[in-house]
Amino acid sequence: MEGVSSTGAPFDPGQAPATSEAARALREVLRVAGDTRSALARRLGIGATDAAAIDHLVSSAEPLGPVELGNRLGIRSASATTLVDRLVQAGHVERTPHPYDRRRLCLRVTEHAVSEVVDALRPMLAGVERAVARLTPEQAAATTAFLREVADVMREYIATAPDDPGTARGVTPR
Repeated sequence: MEGVSSTGAPFDPGQAPATSEAARALREVLRVAGDTRSALARRLGIGATDAAAIDHLVSSAEPLGPVELGNRLGIRSASATTLVDRLVQAGHVERTPHPYDRRRLCLRVTEHAVSEVVDALRPMLAGVERAVARLTPEQAAATTAFLREVADVMREYIATAPDDPGTARGVTPR
């Protein structure tokens, strides 16, 4: 029902942290997701930034080069080059010709790395599948719609964030 939270109280978008049980549960999932990435990195024996890089490369719709990867990770070009060199040396990433621009290289996660990640995630993914299996078809459909809408809201939030961290509050970054 629009305009009413799941607690029955009127919804005020200007209100600070959401108080509905669903919103609190989702915030907890988002907090735990960050911890999950760190746990995955530890299971793989790599750093959190390396795990984040692999995640960006696997989930990107377009081929990424070192510069684009660095931008997504919020690291400088030199750091991105060091990161990519480390991932290549570890056998997690390969440099390949860019499919559309012969002058550029793109980064591709190796099958070996994908296999390691899937193996490391298997216990968690199995637990998620067990939770999903307990839902009725109607609950699963409603949950899927809800999660997709939340993902859209988060994408919009990301897309509208200022490029320069200081511009939002009139502060000049150092």
